[in-house]
Amino acid sequence: MSVYTTEIASDKIPSDNVIHQRLLSAYHLAKPFIKGDLLELGCGEGRGVELLAPLADSYIGIDKIETVIDSLEKKYPDYQFMSGVFPPFPFEDNSFDSIVTFQVIEHVKDDEGFVKEIHRVLKPGGMALITTPNIKMTLSRNPWHEREYTGDELAALCKKYFNKVEMKGIAGNENVLQYHERNRASVQKIMRFDIFNLQHRLPASILRIPYDMLNRMNRNRLKETDDKLVKSITHEDFSIQNQTEQNLDLFCLLTK
Repeated sequence: MSVYTTEIASDKIPSDNVIHQRLLSAYHLAKPFIKGDLLELGCGEGRGVELLAPLADSYIGIDKIETVIDSLEKKYPDYQFMSGVFPPFPFEDNSFDSIVTFQVIEHVKDDEGFVKEIHRVLKPGGMALITTPNIKMTLSRNPWHEREYTGDELAALCKKYFNKVEMKGIAGNENVLQYHERNRASVQKIMRFDIFNLQHRLPASILRIPYDMLNRMNRNRLKETDDKLVKSITHEDFSIQNQTEQNLDLFCLLTK
């Protein structure tokens, strides 16, 4: 996957700000749960390294994009980074006290194997944190995702390997919801031209380029329509809440 798709929101593109802040919020919300040796699965461009790594005794970030890993190794020489496709993970059993994996499981073909491996490498008493989009709030098919989940579906998957599963959600305040509803209306205007429901009938590989083009166009349009709102949203506009269908993302806490 190219790092330049709309699937990886940039903190340098103004129209990406709301999505970037939504992704960044997970790292801020994860701070109280971090301890000991920390593994991040799908670290991407290192959005949360500076927030979480200093809270841990050690940090390892793993991602499949080699160019990103090369860049992170130069930027953060005190931490360890690895490139690789998972599952499985290249680690011994009971290796980590904390694991975070944010907006990753929806991209993994073998999601059950992914959760099983998280359980394997987590130390007894350790905690893993998973975030993923809440399908109940999804506006259209995302061809970069293998699947999306309801809270109950993700909890059921995790309970196959973890005895203690706590399902929460990441919600936005009034400003975030205002943006989301404007986004919904804008997406619906685009989707009205999909009279043959091609978004759900065509292979994901064919949809990715038009999806990215339309997604970028839509984000730019939302910024032009209300630049002040797009600029104003920060990670503080998001919070952990109890599980509801209105949460933007699922926030799952797994204890071994």
